[in-house]
Amino acid sequence: MSSCAFSTSTLCETLPNHEAVCKKPSDFKKNCISADMSQLKLTWRNSMTWKQTGSRLKCRALDLKSNDAFLKGQVFQLDDVIEAQQFDREILSAIFEVAREMETIEKKSGGNQILKGYLMATLFYEPSTRTRLSFESAMKRLGGEVLTTENAREFSSAAKGETLEDTIRTVEGYSDIIVMRHFESGAARRAAMTANIPVINAGDGPGQHPTQALLDVYTIEREIGKLDGIKVGLVGDLANGRTVRSLAYLLAKYNDVKIYFVSPEVVKMKDDIKEYLTSKGIKWEESADLMEVASKCDVVYQTRIQRERFGERVDLYDEARGKYIVNRDVLSVMQKHAVVMHPLPRLDEITVEVDEDPRAAYFRQAKNGLFIRMALLKLLLLGW
Repeated sequence: MSSCAFSTSTLCETLPNHEAVCKKPSDFKKNCISADMSQLKLTWRNSMTWKQTGSRLKCRALDLKSNDAFLKGQVFQLDDVIEAQQFDREILSAIFEVAREMETIEKKSGGNQILKGYLMATLFYEPSTRTRLSFESAMKRLGGEVLTTENAREFSSAAKGETLEDTIRTVEGYSDIIVMRHFESGAARRAAMTANIPVINAGDGPGQHPTQALLDVYTIEREIGKLDGIKVGLVGDLANGRTVRSLAYLLAKYNDVKIYFVSPEVVKMKDDIKEYLTSKGIKWEESADLMEVASKCDVVYQTRIQRERFGERVDLYDEARGKYIVNRDVLSVMQKHAVVMHPLPRLDEITVEVDEDPRAAYFRQAKNGLFIRMALLKLLLLGW
C-alpha cells in the first residue's frame, strides 16, 4: 500500500523499483512523472512520504505495513480523485469503513463540524442534480461551506475564453478543495495537475466518474453482501457512459467477477475497457438478450442512452433508445437477492412500476453517494 498519490498497483506498473526521476519545482509539484493510469501531483500533503536525493524521488511509504496506512491521523493516500484506477482493494475497504461512519453521523445527528472553516468550490460545466447536491450536502453536513457555479460553461469566464488552467488557479485561491464536472474527457486530470489543492473529478465528458463508481461498489456490497464472485450486467449506453467505465475498472479489483455487456450496437462498450478487464483476468461477455443476462446476474446496472453525446446524429440516438428496458418482465426472471441499479437520471429505460419492487436499489444508491462523498471530503482534507 502506497501513501503517495498513486495506488500500489499503479506504482508497481508505472515506476520500476518505485522510483522516478523528477525535476523538483519549488512547490513540490511533480512535473515529469508520467503514467497512463495516473498523472497526479506531489504536494506538501504527501511529500513527507518521499525521500529526496538530488533529482531522484523514492517512495518511502512502501516500507510501511499496510495496516498502518489507515490509522487515525495518517495522511490520505491520494491527493486527488481523478479516475477509478487510483484505488486498490485495501483503500476501497478503508473508504467504505469511513462511509459507514458518515452514515451513522448523518442518521444520528444530521452531521458534525469536522470541516468547519473549510471551503469547497464546485465547478460544473455540465448539468447535474445528484452529484452536485450530494457533494454540497456532504460538505455542509460536515460543517464546511460551499462556493458553487452550476453552469460554469455558460456563466463563468470560460464563456469569455478563459482557459481551464487559469480558472483553476483562480478558484484555488478561494477554496480548500475543488469538485469539478466538465464536458471534456481528461479535463479533471488537467485541473489536478494545475491545482495545489485537492481536485475531485465529478465526471469528465465520456471519460470517468470515479465517485459514482465508488458509491456503486459501496451499494453493491451493502445490497448483495459481497464483491467477490458476483455477476454484473451493464446495460444501455456503454460507449458514452462514464459511470460504467469507472465501475468496470473498480470491479476488476475483485475476484471471480463476471461482467455482461448489453447494449445497442451503436453504443457498445469500447475496446479499451474490454482489454483492461482481460488483462486483469476478469471474464466478460457481450449479449443482446437482456432477459437471459438478468436471470444470471446479481446486479443489473441500467443506464440511459445519452442524447447529448450524439451531437447531430439524431438517427443513431433514435436507433439506440428504447431497445433495452427494465420492466416487470425483467424483474420476473431476476433472482430474489439481485438488485437493479441506475446512476440516474432515468428516462424510460426503467419503468416506474419497477420502483415498488424491493430489488429497485437506485434511490438507495443515490443516497449512498452522500456517505461516500462525505468520506472523501473528510479524507482529502483531514486524512484518516
